[in-house]
Amino acid sequence: MLMLLPVPLLAAALPAAFAGGGTRRWFGGRGESQRAEAQAAKDAAASAFYELDTAQRDLRISIETITAVDSSPAARGAVDDFAALGRRIDEASHTYITAVDAHDLDRDDLEPSVASRARSELTTAREELVRVKAELDRFAQGLGPLLGSAETQLARLAPAVERARQALLGASNALDAVRASGLRADDLAARLAALAPELTKLNQGAGRHGVTETLQRADRVLRDAEAVRSEADKLPERAAEIDHRLVSLRTRAQALTTRAGSVEPVLSELRRRFSAACWQDLQPVPEQAAVNVRQAEEKLKEAAQARDEQRWADATSRLSTVRALLNATDEAVSAAGERLHRLDDVAKDPQQEIQRTRFAVRDAQRLAMDGRSTPDPRHARPLDDAVARLDRAVAALDGRHPDYWHFLTETEAVRRTAARVVSEIREERGAGA
Repeated sequence: MLMLLPVPLLAAALPAAFAGGGTRRWFGGRGESQRAEAQAAKDAAASAFYELDTAQRDLRISIETITAVDSSPAARGAVDDFAALGRRIDEASHTYITAVDAHDLDRDDLEPSVASRARSELTTAREELVRVKAELDRFAQGLGPLLGSAETQLARLAPAVERARQALLGASNALDAVRASGLRADDLAARLAALAPELTKLNQGAGRHGVTETLQRADRVLRDAEAVRSEADKLPERAAEIDHRLVSLRTRAQALTTRAGSVEPVLSELRRRFSAACWQDLQPVPEQAAVNVRQAEEKLKEAAQARDEQRWADATSRLSTVRALLNATDEAVSAAGERLHRLDDVAKDPQQEIQRTRFAVRDAQRLAMDGRSTPDPRHARPLDDAVARLDRAVAALDGRHPDYWHFLTETEAVRRTAARVVSEIREERGAGA
């Protein structure tokens, strides 16, 4: 049986029915539109806040990357600028959070004026977040060079440390191989042991010692370990070379002892046939040769002892001294025989030496006159002096006991002068070309 309710009660029940049992107040179209606009402003502000927060987090990682590697004024300045930006971000975020907390857009009794004010405040907060985000983006772009350099160093870090470790392992293995062959290599072992504290610091990592210092340490350990390994690899060859040099220099010392014995007969011949000026400077040669050979033999014994004790640097040093002594002795002994030979030749026919020297001077004179009507005084004067010097040397041969050695030294000096002038002329003309 249908019952008809009074009209006032029906009218009162309709809003509740359409409201689904809730208590939301019914605005009409404009109220809901303002709520929607406020909600859209809130969503846009939230998106801007999220983007800014994400960008700040990413940039903080970049700053931490830079500070881990770089302590330059530019890097410190970037840290300060990022801190200032952080304060701007905090201010903009506070404005946004305050606006969100101030307005509950889901309230049933939200007034249109309140929704409008919320939309305005949230829009302002979003605009500020966007401005700060733009500042952050510009700052991030400016960090490019610093960040690139820092990332490059960080990328080098792990491979550099690993290379240093492998170099130490290689040096240790090379040292073990050398010792197995019977060579002690104590100095190399000490150098390798000195790298142990450096390896400990490498293992402690860049977090404790810094990226730059760790990279430098890794490079230093790599260089030193490779040097130890290289020397260890060469040590057997070095020992064999020292053994060979010991035998070779002993043989040479013995040969020079025999050759030094021939100097006295040569001096006797020089004294018999030529003036004192031709041989006086050679008088000390026999005694000095004997002294040098004795010293060389003593150094050879010291070198042999150093070799037996595997003091390689000392052995090499002693052998270098022996070689220098024997070279000096060889030159002095050879000089006596060469002196006699040259004096013999010039005494028999001085004209060959004279013509050789005159040709050198004339050749220089022709070059000095080439393309000129008169020679340059810088070239003519030394050549004229050389001609006069040669004439005096030739004239000195007319005496009863000519000093042939003086004659030979004079002709050599004249040829050196001519050669120097020729060299100067060619350099000047080459520069002019």
